[in-house]
Amino acid sequence: MAEYNTVRPKLILKEYGRHVQKIVENCLAEKDPVKRNQFAKEIIELMGQLNPHLRNVEDFKHKLWDHLFIMSDYKLDVESPYPIKDRAEIEKRPERLPYPQSRIRFKHYGKNVESLVAKAIATEDPYKKEEFTKCIGNFMKLVYQNWSKEYVNDEIVKNDIRLLSKGELEVADDSDLNSLARANKQKPDMQTQKKGGGKQGNNKFRQGGGGQGQGGNNQGGGGQNRNKHFKKNRTNKPPQ
Repeated sequence: MAEYNTVRPKLILKEYGRHVQKIVENCLAEKDPVKRNQFAKEIIELMGQLNPHLRNVEDFKHKLWDHLFIMSDYKLDVESPYPIKDRAEIEKRPERLPYPQSRIRFKHYGKNVESLVAKAIATEDPYKKEEFTKCIGNFMKLVYQNWSKEYVNDEIVKNDIRLLSKGELEVADDSDLNSLARANKQKPDMQTQKKGGGKQGNNKFRQGGGGQGQGGNNQGGGGQNRNKHFKKNRTNKPPQ
């Protein structure tokens, strides 16, 4: 009868395959401790050959010995050159990392804008606080325009600063919040420069090619004249 994988024992480490798993089971069945230790070392060498990519990993041999004990279901009694870890130590799950659960009021501004607003509120110097608030307003308008793809009124941004700071930050009415937006528009587009440069290069090539073409026609014409002269000479009788 054919033996299918569904009736076979479950593979503990699939990257080593069924044959290595059976070899480990044979090592467990060995009663002589000397032969069992030698058998385990040979299995480690085989596991290293099957996974050569692990040779670049730190503590390569140590990991192989850990895998050997895992495949033996922690029942293999051999002398390991490394401390033998138990099941609880190897299968211990890492601690769950804390994830920030803070709620962002205006998602199109992002969390960094809220951090800047909090830092501006904590600024004690009135002049620095005013200029800091103005810079935040410029940045908020730029982010808002990039998000909405439309023109944004300054009053909307000023009101949002007031809401984010709970009334502690105010942007002056005569403040211009378009400096960053204008600077962003004035930046040259690299794709446009490449396209423009390509057109200029093509025009130069066409102009130069035209001159070469005319020169080529002239040379070609000269060649035709030489051919005519050659044909006339062929009609003449050879010199005696």
